[in-house]
Amino acid sequence: MKSIYYAVAAFLLLSLGGCGLETAGSAATSASLKKQELEQGRKSLDRAQFQINQANSTSTMRLEDFKLDEDAKE
Repeated sequence: MKSIYYAVAAFLLLSLGGCGLETAGSAATSASLKKQELEQGRKSLDRAQFQINQANSTSTMRLEDFKLDEDAKE
């Protein structure tokens, strides 16, 4: 009778341990996905900042050219 009790207890412990491992695996997978999302977001932010800086530079150059043209007309 004790052997059945021990077998049931061992089964329950192993079952609960398996749930813990599954939870840990799910958490690791979720963390990995979040890390990838964060990296992609940073890359998108860097690209957007680069494009904004290019647009500002182009606008500044055009404004300077316009001012030079206006000065030359006077």
